[in-house]
Amino acid sequence: MTKMTNVSGAKALPLNTILSGDCVEVMNGLPEASVDLVFADPPYNLQLKGELHRPDNSRVDAVDDHWDQFSSFAAYDAFTQDWLKAARRLLKPDGAIWVIGSYHNIFRVGAALQDAGFWILNDVVWRKSNPMPNFRGKRFTNAHETMIWASKSEGAKYTFNYEALKALNEGIQMRSDWVLPICNGGERLKDANGDKAHPTQKPEGLLHRVLVGSTRPGDVVLDPFFGTGTTGAVAKMLGRDWIGIEREAGYREVAAKRIAKVRAFDKGALEVSQSRRSEPRVPFGQLVERGMLRPGEMLVNARGQMAKVRADGTLVGNDVTGSIHQVGAQLEGAPSCNGWTYWHFRRDGKVVPIDVLRQQIRAEMRET
Repeated sequence: MTKMTNVSGAKALPLNTILSGDCVEVMNGLPEASVDLVFADPPYNLQLKGELHRPDNSRVDAVDDHWDQFSSFAAYDAFTQDWLKAARRLLKPDGAIWVIGSYHNIFRVGAALQDAGFWILNDVVWRKSNPMPNFRGKRFTNAHETMIWASKSEGAKYTFNYEALKALNEGIQMRSDWVLPICNGGERLKDANGDKAHPTQKPEGLLHRVLVGSTRPGDVVLDPFFGTGTTGAVAKMLGRDWIGIEREAGYREVAAKRIAKVRAFDKGALEVSQSRRSEPRVPFGQLVERGMLRPGEMLVNARGQMAKVRADGTLVGNDVTGSIHQVGAQLEGAPSCNGWTYWHFRRDGKVVPIDVLRQQIRAEMRET
């Protein structure tokens, strides 16, 4: 379903739509500063010389389509500069871009990104757990591709859901080398003849990680080389709006059918782990104002030491007066203290951390 939205009174943004045409021309016709993220899988300019064959002499279904062929490196560089300029114009000030490529093109693209004013945040290696073998036996097996993640400019804010990616990785900080399989099996789209619908279809798992890590629900994601629509399919599942640009009619048809079958996850399932720093600040005094804790009520620490809550949100205990953090630090003889985890209150015979009350307020703030 197509959704149109106006950006600062400008031309309507065609959300959740596959646009036909040259990506640069189409992007230049969209409103400036209207997109939160660009995910780009541009032509790799593979420079293949002749057909590739397996040891049994069967032909490898390699990328030899016309859209991946350029007359020279200079022609490819000019193309790269044009589409990056158009993409940067579309990004909001706090927007970001991901570009994926192979050794054939990613270094040229990286230099062009920097020349265009983008600020590189990371390069991420997608290490393929099931790469295609090197049939000639003259080079290493190409077992990875490289993604570059960049903000619109140096010092710009950007979305990075650190805690969500850590949760995806079983509580361990997400590294910049991702081990994921290439697209195969039932996920690999086929045409009417049973052949691959697209030679470089990306796996949904790759886009899931990118979008969970660097966008929020409701963000607008643009893919200027849409292909068979992996970006749009995953964006729809995750509650992001998307725009695809694709000049090949066959790919547009496959992508449209694919995305039409996708069901968006329910709103509750789209919530992800957030960094504590990104959560809204709740003063301890607000708990007192709202009657969640009463003046005169006693708080207790793990050693059984107590402090009394005062009407202005300060504590007094053991001849020490101050905030929940200051009093805790004084009692511990420490330079600092996290009062939210240090202090507890009693309810129904149980000792409960005061942070539980703070999280209740934060949950209410997220719902509004």
